[in-house]
Amino acid sequence: MSNSSVAPFVKWAGGKRQLIPQIKERMPEKYNDYYEPFVGGGAVTFELLPANALINDINKALINAYRQICNAPEAFLKAVKKLDEEMWEDGKEYYYSLREHYNDKLMKAEFDVELAALFVFINKHCFNGLYRVNGKGLFNVPYNNSRRVSVDAEVIMATSNYLQGVTIIDGDFELACKDAKKGDFVFIDSPYAPLNPTSFESYTKEGFDIESHKRLANLFDELTARGCYCMLTNHNTDLINELYGNKGYKIDVVSVKRMINSDASNRVGEEVIICNY
Repeated sequence: MSNSSVAPFVKWAGGKRQLIPQIKERMPEKYNDYYEPFVGGGAVTFELLPANALINDINKALINAYRQICNAPEAFLKAVKKLDEEMWEDGKEYYYSLREHYNDKLMKAEFDVELAALFVFINKHCFNGLYRVNGKGLFNVPYNNSRRVSVDAEVIMATSNYLQGVTIIDGDFELACKDAKKGDFVFIDSPYAPLNPTSFESYTKEGFDIESHKRLANLFDELTARGCYCMLTNHNTDLINELYGNKGYKIDVVSVKRMINSDASNRVGEEVIICNY
């Protein structure tokens, strides 16, 4: 399937837009079903537009946005337009009032069109498009002083059309891959292993610790044994090389710009693309 209007509707930490060329040149020539257990902003899914796809993320607010755009694009666009048009003279005060309302709905688990609209508005108007929550699961990123519109209606409608044929779930990455079988392609863009082993930042209150990385490496081995094509991207760290090295997997190191970093000098780094084929 191809539609040049389909594109990510949120900015996401660790998003793979800049790695698309390196990912595409390493894709298997043919595959059956497509699985992405850590979809995030969906840069890879929306580039490839696979016909039989399952996308998953543990972030329920993010997946709610995917579902609302899939199932109720007109209502979603109307709700976002209302938020954009009602912005007060004081954008900062308006942003924090909406952030508080968003967190209130999140605590009540009100996963509806309004929450999806708030989610996308806040993503476009928060610092660096970063999704970060505190220990209570409350979104706490400050305002970025932007007053731009939150979405492109054409992109949302094209994305909604594509998502009609996609299975969208929110849960653990192992469950997301339970039906992956021989000949299927699994693209794994897990939360980054920390560059500093003592710092694990999380974008969901559940977090993704060293044990999670070990469990994911075991899943990669299991999917390999099933005959799935697997590709995994992460920081080029000792932990990742320990977990995937010496197993016969192809590990390529690529240079990247780190978009989300307050210190510009730290915005260049290395990532690995690991393939089992």
